[in-house]
Amino acid sequence: MATLVTVPMVGKIVSVSVKAGDRVEENDQVAVLEAMKMEMPLVAPVGGVVKEVLVSAGQEVEAEATIAIIE
Repeated sequence: MATLVTVPMVGKIVSVSVKAGDRVEENDQVAVLEAMKMEMPLVAPVGGVVKEVLVSAGQEVEAEATIAIIE
């Protein structure tokens, strides 16, 4: 079953740490979000394989936007 990695608030993706096909463990960093002049790591909610990455560095995102899919 696929699990979505989402952002908690509006911001800009500073960096992406994974690519499709990468294996991640729960709490591994997936990307970094800059919001309200702070950088916050976005982590995998579950372990698995990254099926798809939907953002790239420099991209603006809305709150609750999906940035990656883990299976």
